[in-house]
Amino acid sequence: MTMLSKDELKSRINSSIPLVENMIDADTQLQPNSIELTLKSVESLKDAGAVDFDNSSRCIPESEGIGFDNEGWIFLEPGTYRITFNEIVNIPLDLVAIARPRSSLLRCGVTVESAVWDSGYRGRSESMLLVHNPHGFRVRKNARLLQLIFCSLHREVSEGYCGRYQHENL
Repeated sequence: MTMLSKDELKSRINSSIPLVENMIDADTQLQPNSIELTLKSVESLKDAGAVDFDNSSRCIPESEGIGFDNEGWIFLEPGTYRITFNEIVNIPLDLVAIARPRSSLLRCGVTVESAVWDSGYRGRSESMLLVHNPHGFRVRKNARLLQLIFCSLHREVSEGYCGRYQHENL
């Protein structure tokens, strides 16, 4: 497995099925080894969730949107939040993606957690924003939060992602 470089990412963004759509500013968001995803919305979790082996009892917690103020800011108390990104990601069958928080978040006592982005996934994804800073955190709409790293597989997978979150938030 090899990580894609900026030139390879740019080529894939400009292809007939773009790797990432709906970018605010591709020149800013395209980094040497990743594409930065930006904040569309923030939600607070309202109840407990549950997972099991076969997903027959899986329960995703209800959530409630948190509005941005007139200047586009939200203040978040320490805690766990669900975030949605602006960008739509189209992962071809020869790639997989791994997400990491931007280092500026870490320096603020905040992180973003995300699962593996499987080959064949298409959607406007969600992740978990964790505010560890006991003083809270301010974040602005469209802030760059996550670096999505794309890795080339030795060969295409025979079957891409076909789970519950395929085409989410489109």
